[in-house]
Amino acid sequence: MDHQTLSIHAPVPLRPRLPSRMSSGTMVVPRDSLEVGPIERKLDPDDVRAMSPRRTSEDLQNIGKEARDELRRHAKQLQDSLLTILSRIEAVKEEHDKLDNNNKFLQKYIGDLMATSKITASGSRGKK
Repeated sequence: MDHQTLSIHAPVPLRPRLPSRMSSGTMVVPRDSLEVGPIERKLDPDDVRAMSPRRTSEDLQNIGKEARDELRRHAKQLQDSLLTILSRIEAVKEEHDKLDNNNKFLQKYIGDLMATSKITASGSRGKK
């Protein structure tokens, strides 16, 4: 085998040259030039953009009214559910306060019983 003919690495490919293009800088065009303004496109009849429905201002107003009505209904539902949640929170808070008061009463009652039992226990020991 000849070391000169065998090459371990493939030749480095050259990057293709970029085609020349116009500058992307600002283009100054006179105000009354025909290049300024919207360009009207001619669409084929089978083009999707030509098939889309054209809506009148009345159609747009109706669509907007329906969207606002739906938004109002949704907001009303959210408000109603919020009021339901708030009333439930109030009920739970009242129940918590009631249970807390009962718990304090029971703790005091048990403490009094313990104190009474200690007094009677120490009194009975002294008599023996």
